[in-house]
Amino acid sequence: MISSQIIKTSIEELAAISKIDLAVWDLEGKEVAATFETEEMSPALITGFVNSPADSQVIGMHHLLKVLDEEIPLFVLDAKGNGEDSYMIGKIAVSQLRQLIIAYKERFDRNNFFQNLLLDNMLLVDIYNRAKKLHIEAAVPRAVFLIETDKDKDTTAMELLNGMFSAQTGDYITAVDESNVILIKSLASEDGYDKLEQIAQTITDMMNMEAMLNVRVAYGTIVGELKEVSKSYKEAKMALDVGKIFYAEKKVSAYSSLGIGRLIYQLPVNLCKIFIDEIFGSNVPAELDDETLITINKFFENNLNVSETSRQLFVHRNTLVYRIEKLQKSTGLDIRVFDDALTFKIALMVVSYMRYLDSQDY
Repeated sequence: MISSQIIKTSIEELAAISKIDLAVWDLEGKEVAATFETEEMSPALITGFVNSPADSQVIGMHHLLKVLDEEIPLFVLDAKGNGEDSYMIGKIAVSQLRQLIIAYKERFDRNNFFQNLLLDNMLLVDIYNRAKKLHIEAAVPRAVFLIETDKDKDTTAMELLNGMFSAQTGDYITAVDESNVILIKSLASEDGYDKLEQIAQTITDMMNMEAMLNVRVAYGTIVGELKEVSKSYKEAKMALDVGKIFYAEKKVSAYSSLGIGRLIYQLPVNLCKIFIDEIFGSNVPAELDDETLITINKFFENNLNVSETSRQLFVHRNTLVYRIEKLQKSTGLDIRVFDDALTFKIALMVVSYMRYLDSQDY
């Protein structure tokens, strides 16, 4: 149902222009909104008017008109004043309220439609039938963005997104849980993943600047059909999780660039445990000191280049070699050798994944 605040704003604007006072009553004779001091109307009077065939009724200085939704009465509008002017303003107010009700219903229906679409709760034939009824184009490129924020800040995030993206351009914003806001972005045929990355970065920057929100944004692949939107949503969900586990320093995660993290995320827990035991035994990398971990990560960033790594770490080349050889003694892996480096990198990622599972109480 349309909110009383929306009704109040609408009749106040019209009353300010027309100088005719207006009030809206529910079917029980209780005031919904008014621009003048009112008293509760008799429920019998409201019921009698609603059930009568007349569209309007005059009681003293009050012109009563029905506000219908598909021939069903929802409210009674009261235009206070003498003469034809108050009646005409009342008719305009009724028309305006009807349009608001239709727009609200359409928005609610679209919200319900997209939520069910994302969660795969619709049959294929229902998707296209309802989309046609709601004037939603089926064959348009789209991608789903998932914006994660604090649970108590999701309303703020949604308001900001509504200011950035418009349903008139085919974009839609919804939510299916307390901490994530979902943007279903309509794209042009020439838009690619560079465009998606740009949109994601714009969202994070805007959220930070406008409301000081620390958000993470993930997005799925571009899909060409409405029925595939749920696929992009599932990819965005995976990208968000994988990004938090393996690329915590990044605020934007794209499903198309998750790399080996996506593979590890889908491994069975038991297999991960066996792999860790085989590689490290009881000496799991979580026990490595910060200096060693920083050295390893920087070494990987520089593609196993000893000279460049030592330069960036501001240490002598021999010091770096000493640290690498010390790691080799404790783990049996020489990360200067590609195969050992690959094994160690994967093992570190698996350990991060295991920690994540523990934190989620899996």
